[in-house]
Amino acid sequence: MALTDNAIKAAKPLEKPYKMADEKGLFLLLNPNGRRYWRLKYRFSGKEQLLAIGVYPDVSLKEARLKRDEARKQIQDGINPNETKKAEKHQAILDMTNSFEAIAREWIEMSRNKWSVKHCQQTLTSLEQDIFPAFGHKTINSIKPLEVLQALRRIEERGAIEIAKRVRQRCEAVFRYAIITEKAEHNPVSDLQGALTAPNPQNYPALSSQELPEFLAAFAAYPCEEQTRIAFNLLMLTGVRTGELIGAKWTEFDFEVKEWRVPAERMKRKQEHIVPLSRQALALIEEMRALSGHFVLVFPHRSEPLKAMCNATFLRVIERLGYKGRMTGHGLRSAFSSILNESNLWNSDAIERQLAHVPASKVRGAYLRAQFLPERHKMMQWYADYLEQLQGKNVIHADFGQQKPA
Repeated sequence: MALTDNAIKAAKPLEKPYKMADEKGLFLLLNPNGRRYWRLKYRFSGKEQLLAIGVYPDVSLKEARLKRDEARKQIQDGINPNETKKAEKHQAILDMTNSFEAIAREWIEMSRNKWSVKHCQQTLTSLEQDIFPAFGHKTINSIKPLEVLQALRRIEERGAIEIAKRVRQRCEAVFRYAIITEKAEHNPVSDLQGALTAPNPQNYPALSSQELPEFLAAFAAYPCEEQTRIAFNLLMLTGVRTGELIGAKWTEFDFEVKEWRVPAERMKRKQEHIVPLSRQALALIEEMRALSGHFVLVFPHRSEPLKAMCNATFLRVIERLGYKGRMTGHGLRSAFSSILNESNLWNSDAIERQLAHVPASKVRGAYLRAQFLPERHKMMQWYADYLEQLQGKNVIHADFGQQKPA
């Protein structure tokens, strides 16, 4: 007699498991703990076998009968449904390990020894936010170029053209890694050439040498914490990137030779960078020593001294001075470069070296690491004196025709 929903609901568990038969080998197994399992009894190659169909009520009576009929059709076609189920489970495991997200995370882990912690986190975050929700769950071989394009265009639609470009590069690298590890056969990102909006290269906003006096006067009058004042002044005096400055450690400074050596792991191009220190820079560092000399970092975070001060501090100062859109922390490097080049006093290679613009050849870059140091020492002192001159009360734009320091 066929089962009914009412009969199943009315059935009570007993001390021992028992079966409630339906039709064509299907039955419901009731356990003493109240759990109910659908099973199909069938014969294949002369042997009696059981196929697990599901748990009631997750699988209803109607659904159980449909699954039974599918299994009986396989048996008629000479296919063992238990073997089919094992193959499906195996494929599900493969799909999980061969999903775009799984392979992307594997690629990032494999790259950790080559990347900075910050770059690893930025790469993972961009994929988690924009790519994994779109097709991260799909097996990497099943992803089509259009799916990648749609995800990247959603990034473009919010105006993040440069981010879309970087995410595209990261997706391409994941597919390339999958091909190398024989988990994929094709890189669909390579088919997207020309399909995305090309980013418009923009320089960082920076002030001209003629605009600097007004800015320096505004900053001198701006009430801020001592650490912020010192950090901002050192950023102007050294020409380093903001991240290189706020990550500075006391162990990096050699006060006898008046140099700051930024280690390779903290530099953008992964090569040690030497910063000659002017008289003015050394005075500021001595001021800072009284504030943070007992910490590892020169510019520690106010509430978490094991971390560096916030990078956004510089942007907040610039914004409050009324220079938002006209100046950035990186723009100070542009001003540094412009003033030194316009002076016609210094070797252009020495200026580039001071900006840590590493030549394309790493060998040449390593050779030039300490190159021009005597000239760079003089150059940095000249630049500090020039800025000090601009900070005078009655500033007249400096005469670039002055003699090069001895």
